[in-house]
Amino acid sequence: MNICIYNEHSDSELLSLIKVNDEAAFTEIYNRYWKKLFVIAGNKLHDLNDAEEIVQDIFVSIWNRRENLSNITTLSAYLAVCVKYRVINSLARLNHQQKYNDYSKKNIPLLDDSTRQWIEFDELKERLAMLVADLPEKCHMVYHLSREAGYSQKQIAKEMSISEKTVEAHLGKALKTLRTRLSHFIFSILL
Repeated sequence: MNICIYNEHSDSELLSLIKVNDEAAFTEIYNRYWKKLFVIAGNKLHDLNDAEEIVQDIFVSIWNRRENLSNITTLSAYLAVCVKYRVINSLARLNHQQKYNDYSKKNIPLLDDSTRQWIEFDELKERLAMLVADLPEKCHMVYHLSREAGYSQKQIAKEMSISEKTVEAHLGKALKTLRTRLSHFIFSILL
């Protein structure tokens, strides 16, 4: 049947045709009302995506319930009420969501990540201790006296009976080795 013929049918005639699965009649109703419904929903919601979704849902609902549409006397009024209630529901949902977001910002603490951070810190300390233990003996001693015992380079030189330049060289070598080896470990933690 030619679709042009349908534009001469009344809404009630089109509803009767839809009841018997006439897709062209449904298309005619869709073409008659989708823009009006979209404008109404868009003006109330101020969100065209939500408005489009509401209109789509209304027409899907009509098609799905096509066999039970006998209680509709005025299609335009029925569609206006459908849009009204769906807009109200959408606004209520958005309002509820906004209230929850406001409440959660004020009352729900941010995710506590301290346990994971503590575990990673312990892993890092263990890894550092292992790397320090693997340093050559003199580098290890210089690093231990400098970083763990808090000695100055002058005190380390006196304690170990070596020059301050040698202390500086051992400490530089230890720090460079540790930095290089720890950077790989830290990178793997971050992944």
